[in-house]
Amino acid sequence: MLKQLEGSQGVAQAVALCRPEVVCAYPISPQTHIVEALGALCRKGVLKDCEYINVESEFAAMSVAIGASVAGARAYTATASQGLLFMVEAVYNASGLGLPIVMTVANRAIGAPINIWNDHSDSMSQRDSGWIQIYAENNQEACDMHIEAFRIAEELSLPVMVCMDGFVLTHAFERIDIPSQEDV
Repeated sequence: MLKQLEGSQGVAQAVALCRPEVVCAYPISPQTHIVEALGALCRKGVLKDCEYINVESEFAAMSVAIGASVAGARAYTATASQGLLFMVEAVYNASGLGLPIVMTVANRAIGAPINIWNDHSDSMSQRDSGWIQIYAENNQEACDMHIEAFRIAEELSLPVMVCMDGFVLTHAFERIDIPSQEDV
């Protein structure tokens, strides 16, 4: 079904179609809209059998995703920029354990004290962490790649980062073809 959606909304709908059982969330722009939309889907009962956990840090988000995945749950989280750097120790643990976690990285520059420009320095800093990384060029790809990421992660027993341009794709409105639940 074609819908005019903000990129973050399209990603949230794609993730929801994959039926995660645990969504670990800590807000950091520009990915905040994704986890907020997933929280709303959980609250409204659209995303059933999913535990939405608002954690106290990015490190905690990945740690909870690891715990959930080790227990057998389908786990999802999202981050950006310094948030990814803050969870680095746990990022390596997830790949070392071969856990099929899916994480959106809304790419944003790493800079002090803060930088909101789009840049891939955050995800590129983790290119050797053992995670599969896939990069979306547009919001349709971001939607499709999240669905593919869950399949890839579970097939290979490796975590997958779906990287999309922060503030560019996350906040842009585009027509996105959202697949049906049956197709997913």
